[in-house]
Parts: sequence; structure tokens; C-alpha cells
Amino acid sequence: MTSSRQTASFLIDKFRAVGIRPSTRLGQNFLIDFNLVQLLADAAELGPDDVVLEIGTGTASLTALLAARAAAVVTVEIDPQLYQLASETLIDYGNVTMLRQDVLQKKSCFHPNVLAAVREKLAEVPGRRFKVAANLPYNVATPVLSNLLHTELLPVSMTVTIQKELADRITAVPSTKEYGALSIWIQSQCDVRIIRVLPPTVFWPRPKVESAILQMLPRADKRARIPDLGFFHSFTRSIFFHRRKFLRSGLLCALEPRLDKATVDAILREQGLKTSVRAEELSVDAVLTLCEAVRGRAPQV
Repeated sequence: MTSSRQTASFLIDKFRAVGIRPSTRLGQNFLIDFNLVQLLADAAELGPDDVVLEIGTGTASLTALLAARAAAVVTVEIDPQLYQLASETLIDYGNVTMLRQDVLQKKSCFHPNVLAAVREKLAEVPGRRFKVAANLPYNVATPVLSNLLHTELLPVSMTVTIQKELADRITAVPSTKEYGALSIWIQSQCDVRIIRVLPPTVFWPRPKVESAILQMLPRADKRARIPDLGFFHSFTRSIFFHRRKFLRSGLLCALEPRLDKATVDAILREQGLKTSVRAEELSVDAVLTLCEAVRGRAPQV
């Protein structure tokens, strides 16, 4: 069983005893305030019909809390030594499926083994729901959250610990320096909120930045406004590729030779946008509308 003993000194002694060290390359920072581990589990609002995906099993302190509340947990750990350590902790949890691998097949997509394991657990009992709860390794947080919204296996909720800088980008509003393609991609499909900002002192090893517990709630009605997810994702990234350029210039760079200047100007006029507007000034709804106007004239962005 896990306990509230997951302090820095406890982990240091535990890691020393088994001869392992946290990996900076793998983004390993362990949450050592057990009250915050419980807050993360509580915020996920798990029940007996939920299948939970956890990325980064770590020492399994969160995994055990999730397993006690959910129907099943699929937890992924890339580090073989941590996988072994967690396996010993979780040996009595029959509803936990452990995968020792990278959660991503490549940076742009999830590994099919992970999605297959979640689907298998969802299929065991009709009516089960898919949720994500994790203290995400910093190095995979962005592709994990972004890529899940590309899949057909859409979670009911994602409750995760990530860098505060990333949480600020995801929740940013127009005309701020944090607002960009990622803000629009996620907000176009989800309600998002920061639950708690976490100082470096609640992690071991201490990161150099603040973290945050973020919750994303995908909504079917928002997703239904996007007829072509792939097109919208590419379009949004393209107009922010040179974020300081005027939107007109960004569109021309992204769409040449498919659209000429006259057509781009016509689209902007139809949308009531000045040629001097920048992408970062547009609301999520404005980007959605502009994307569809462009898609109607240049379907291969």
C-alpha cells in the first residue's frame, strides 16, 4: 500500500536502496505532498464505472489512489527501474494494467498499445467512461494532451499536473503572449481550468519552475463545430508559425500557391477582419469561422 510517507527523504532513501536516480531526460519530478496527490485524485472525480489512463506511474502513489476509486487503471511507465518498483507496490491491485513503454509512438501520435489497453478495459462492462489522471512527466505533457484530442478515444476528463507555463498557454485568452495555436486547439474542444498552482518545493527533485493541476473537459458540442480536425489543427499551427506577422501575411505564407492575395483579402473582408489584424487577436470562435472559410476555398492546407 502507498502512504503519506512519500516525502523527499523517504524517496531519496528508497531510490538509494534500489540504486536508481530520477531522470531529468524523462522529466521525472515526484509529487511529495500527499495532500496534493489526493487533491489530484479527488479532482478527477472517479467512480466505479471509470477507466483511468495514467501516464508516468512513477512510485505508484497516485496509481494506488486511482485504483481504489475506479473500475480499472491503465498506467504507463517508460523507465524499467521505476516500472519494477511500482510493480511491487501495486502487486495486490487486480484492477491495474501496467505497461512498460513510451506512451507516444512518435511525437505526433499515441502508441496504439496504450489506446488498445484502454479500449479493452472500456469494453469489459457496458457504460464505462474514459478519464485521464496523471502527474505528467514534463517532457511529454504537450504532445500527450494535444494528441489525445486527435484520437477517436476521447476522454470525459483529463486532470493532470503540468508545468504552470504550459497550463497558462492552454488557458490563455486572446491578445496575451501565452495565447497561441495550443490555446485554440484545446479550448476549441474543451472547457479548461487551473485547479491549483504548485510551487517547486512540493516535488522531488525540485523543478526550476512552478507547476499546476489542470483540468480539461472535452465537450461533444464544441468538437462538433470542427468538421475536419486535421485541417483545423494544421491551419491553426500555420497562422501562428510567425506569430508577429499580420494574419494576412501568415495566411499567404501558409496557403501559397493554393490561394492568391486577392482571395485571402476577400476572405478577410467576409470575416470582417482588417488586413492588419494578427492571429493572436482572434478569439477561438473567430479562428473556427476563418478556418472553415479557408477550407471552402483551399481544402489542402
